[in-house]
Amino acid sequence: MGKSLFKLTSLNLNGIRSATSKGLERWLDASRPDCICVQEIKAQQADVAGRFEQLAGLQGHFHFAEKKGYSGVGIYTRHEPSDVRIGYGSPEFDAEGRTLELRFDTPARKFSIVSAYFPSGSSGDERQQAKFRFLEQFHPHLMQQRGEREFILCGDINIAHQQIDLKNWRSNQKNSGFLPEERAWMTKLLHTTDPGGGLVDVYRLLHPETTGDAYTWWSNRGQAWANNVGWRLDYHLASPSIAQRARAASIYKEERFSDHAPLTIDYELAL
Repeated sequence: MGKSLFKLTSLNLNGIRSATSKGLERWLDASRPDCICVQEIKAQQADVAGRFEQLAGLQGHFHFAEKKGYSGVGIYTRHEPSDVRIGYGSPEFDAEGRTLELRFDTPARKFSIVSAYFPSGSSGDERQQAKFRFLEQFHPHLMQQRGEREFILCGDINIAHQQIDLKNWRSNQKNSGFLPEERAWMTKLLHTTDPGGGLVDVYRLLHPETTGDAYTWWSNRGQAWANNVGWRLDYHLASPSIAQRARAASIYKEERFSDHAPLTIDYELAL
């Protein structure tokens, strides 16, 4: 008998009501993750009450946006957290329901799972500037976390880091999601020796060169899905010690619950 594997999934739902109507719960029943981080719930407390507090036996925790039908993140888990942290202390972005942290601390270690939904800048310059503000604010928060505890951040980062992370990289160099500044932010965050780095892109640790099979998002325009014109926008970003426990990664594409695909990574980890 080997050590138990902790199965952690991340999925941008593009609306919890929409995703569940497309069979998400049935899939969770079959795939049985220990924990799933979800983004873009597009619902409020009243919409979730009596319907989505639990999915497939997993208990949900949420951070809703103030604006209706917008953003919002959640974490569904089999394990009871020791603490729940809603937001990261930013008046602007906490109001948008962007981050949720569940802590699973023991006397022996401090460990968190974070669900994060980074802003998209694709609707225009105003939102791109908001995205840059978020990146600027969120980086020191991640560095503080890195210094204090081990964690895995799962989420829709809305950045394709390298050329292998999207199909049409040449034509997207001036588009949100593949801008030089966004990519530089990721490069710094993942740097092994830069004091402003130290996190690990877990999927890339396991699959350093995968291109077409690595995509997690496809535009609803044109034939993007049919032709696999995709982007890798969804990540597990982890403390190095946790990343080293990753054993397998999979992106589920047999069914579509959203315009994103679920990214699941198995860790040799006990909560």
